[in-house]
Amino acid sequence: MPNSLHNEANCLQTATPDNPQDSASTRRHHRLPAIDIARGSALAAMVIYHGAWDLEFFGYLQAGTTGSGLWRIFARAIAGSFLFIAGFSLVLAHGEAIRWRGFARRLVMIMAAALLISVATYQFDPDSYVFFGILHAIAFFSVLGLCFLKAPAIVTVIIAIAVFLAPRYLDIDTYAYPFLTFTGFGSIPPRSNDFVPLFPWFSTWLAGMATAQWMGRTTIERLFAGTQPATWSPSGLLSLAGRHSLAFYLIHQPVLISAIFLASQIVAPPMAEPVAQYRMSCQRGCAGSLSALACEQFCDCTLGLLLDQNLFNAMMQGNIDIARDPRILRITEQCTDEANEVN
Repeated sequence: MPNSLHNEANCLQTATPDNPQDSASTRRHHRLPAIDIARGSALAAMVIYHGAWDLEFFGYLQAGTTGSGLWRIFARAIAGSFLFIAGFSLVLAHGEAIRWRGFARRLVMIMAAALLISVATYQFDPDSYVFFGILHAIAFFSVLGLCFLKAPAIVTVIIAIAVFLAPRYLDIDTYAYPFLTFTGFGSIPPRSNDFVPLFPWFSTWLAGMATAQWMGRTTIERLFAGTQPATWSPSGLLSLAGRHSLAFYLIHQPVLISAIFLASQIVAPPMAEPVAQYRMSCQRGCAGSLSALACEQFCDCTLGLLLDQNLFNAMMQGNIDIARDPRILRITEQCTDEANEVN
């Protein structure tokens, strides 16, 4: 789900008092423990959510559990916290002068990690793989965010509000142009286990930038600077995770999935019959794009049409290419329209 993966985000450029020859390019950098702890707290919340998601995936929780109600709100709050912290941190790291070498190095790392996530999730669940998740968004928003580094805070706030409201008032359908799906516009929501589109999520990033711009470096240093907590204390462990957030993000899901898989060999989850299995997969795929009620409507609609047209068994057996078969595409479009009416 979600993460602020810019380690440079906690670096503040400070001139050494006893070395008057220090310049912006040679200043030392130190971390702000409070921001590391905040990022680590978001990572801990992410582990809780992904743990529940994995339990649902393996059949221990009812289908659609993590895509509805408080779980849905929890997931969005986690994603928002990562993006807010990342936007805030971008101003801290590059607000005075962009450190191009550090920025480029970290951007390449995040892009490589995002590609790895896409490849891995495609192998794991090709119908709902992650093509523009939290890592993809952070990489893209990092570049876009550079355009606002020197902007007044009020301008950044205005743009953030516009980005947030755009999907509500602009009727743009990107269905015919799949390469624009990442924008967040379109009548047919994509099936993905982690979808963080440009609209409206870039608004959260901009909100973080605007907050840092409004507070200013001096105030931020005064509020967030402090001593590093003891390593094995709760705050110390959160700080450690926050300092290595990218590695933590890449490792935590394989660890969780492996642990639950091993547990399933001891206590097997209840077997799901094909219809229940389809509902579980469908609701997991649309949960990030539709409300719980609209998602349920979409899945009920597609299931009914698949059964009526004798396509269900063939699809469940993998004999139909759901991404290209015109019958499936027509069903998806019809049911999306119905779901949007209640969304």
